[in-house]
Amino acid sequence: MDVGQQKLDEKTVEVAGRKIAIGGPKPELRSGEALVRNTLSVCPECYRLLPAVVYEKESKIWIRKACPEHGEVEDLYWGDAEMYKKAMRFEAPPTKVKYAYKQLENPCPFSCGICSTHTTQTALANVVVTNRCNFSCWYCFFFAEKSGYVYEPTLEQYRMMMKHLRKQYPYGAKAIQLTGGEPLMRDDIVDIVRITKEEGFTHIQLNTHGIFFALDGGVDLARRLREAGVNTVYLSFDGLDPKINVKNHWEVPYIFEAFRKAGMTSVVLVPTVINGWNTHELGKIVRFAAYNSDIVRGVNFQPVSLVGQMPRSERDKHRITIPDVIRLLEEQTNGEIGRDAWYPVPFTLVLTMFLEKLTKGKERWHMPIHPACGMATYVYLDKSRDDVHFVPITSFVDVEGFSEYLKEKTVEMEKGRSRYLVMLELLRKLGSFIEKKKQPKDLNLGKIIANIILRRSYGALSVFHYKFLYLGMMHFMDPYNYDVERVMHCGVHYVTPEPNVVPFCTFNVLPELYRDNVQKEFSVSLEEWNRLKPGTVGDRAKYKRDVKKLASGETYRKTYEGFL
Repeated sequence: MDVGQQKLDEKTVEVAGRKIAIGGPKPELRSGEALVRNTLSVCPECYRLLPAVVYEKESKIWIRKACPEHGEVEDLYWGDAEMYKKAMRFEAPPTKVKYAYKQLENPCPFSCGICSTHTTQTALANVVVTNRCNFSCWYCFFFAEKSGYVYEPTLEQYRMMMKHLRKQYPYGAKAIQLTGGEPLMRDDIVDIVRITKEEGFTHIQLNTHGIFFALDGGVDLARRLREAGVNTVYLSFDGLDPKINVKNHWEVPYIFEAFRKAGMTSVVLVPTVINGWNTHELGKIVRFAAYNSDIVRGVNFQPVSLVGQMPRSERDKHRITIPDVIRLLEEQTNGEIGRDAWYPVPFTLVLTMFLEKLTKGKERWHMPIHPACGMATYVYLDKSRDDVHFVPITSFVDVEGFSEYLKEKTVEMEKGRSRYLVMLELLRKLGSFIEKKKQPKDLNLGKIIANIILRRSYGALSVFHYKFLYLGMMHFMDPYNYDVERVMHCGVHYVTPEPNVVPFCTFNVLPELYRDNVQKEFSVSLEEWNRLKPGTVGDRAKYKRDVKKLASGETYRKTYEGFL
């Protein structure tokens, strides 16, 4: 849907007590620019809703809007036009959520809840369980001391939020990410995980810097969380160099040690990628994940979202986009993980639509997320030679041929062909999409996929995930590259105690309207919190490391051997 074609009536709307103007001039294309599409965006200063153009220039994709009061803003949207065109081939057909929490009252993104024009139900729900943190990172705007209050939903509020998410149709949200602040600041975090499981969520992620796992009692904490239902630890990890990964470089070896002892075998490393800061370490991060593949299931790169007021020169300096990260990974893995290995999230729609028809039309969870939001691939780790080598699944599987075949079979079932016959034919045909000579010798991918199709279970899918290393990236927006069309397709949502369900890129990009507004409403002052729970905020609650002691340990030396 080309949201830029919507009529923008000149008016103002009020959101969270703030008046926001609607409408403005449509930007003009200039010499050497080719229109890709029209969309809507916001002014980074006043949030005015503006017409915007997405266009190609010098083999890159850009976005431009012009606020009558604050002037024109142009920013890089995707750093490679050809990769953008490949991703957009898989754009999902227009659709709407089947369960909306509210009707459209104001133009998107000023009516989030999620509203009746949204296209994607919750794929992953973030829930801020606290804004307390035992760090005070200069670049973070979320922690309690900087906010001036403590936001920490009660267990009763948390359960209510889980029930709110489960209202979605055809079935309630299934995946939760516990985030913060630092979720492990809560002494009842295990109870939160149990409640999540009790309310029917099948995938629980813990977004953490992991420091608590490196401290006394860390192994027991990891074990209790695993037993309560945590599937994956989403671990901050910005690089190998201690000057880059100042957050948890010294603790990661001990965090990994605790995970191994506790049986926490699904860890995803999460680097925030900043141009010129850690871009030279991307290949090294993937190699580090491979060397710890007994517990690390993947790496999810997050190109930086540039928040706050920032001039064009600073944005150009730090900006990096999805295809830029893909290109650097290709270079830093000696071409083993090539740019052709990557596909956008809605590529999965073909498989989920096929499975829907295969199961008597029982509605499935689909991800019609905007193709520009993220890309991913899977690589097999070849350890048969002198060092680990990366074998992308696309190097021995005709993924697009397989996708087209599933489309054909889906249409046949829609026209009444026997599901049983289609499944038998697919099982016979599977091998033709896999090049046996290129497939790693100790891998039988055909058998794994057949098992997924036959069983259609979480367990069958996990076998695939434990055979491959997942590599993905999600570029969350900021006010400069904001695209309302992406917001409407967003599948990563926040749930709040009002209750409300808000897309990621409105919750965090327009904080005064969503994140800060709701957290202030349900907050406690720092003074009151300190009176009730002394020492849990402020300087006494902050982590103070002994670098010399941590770096002198044998665990530290072995973990980083060959990397430092």
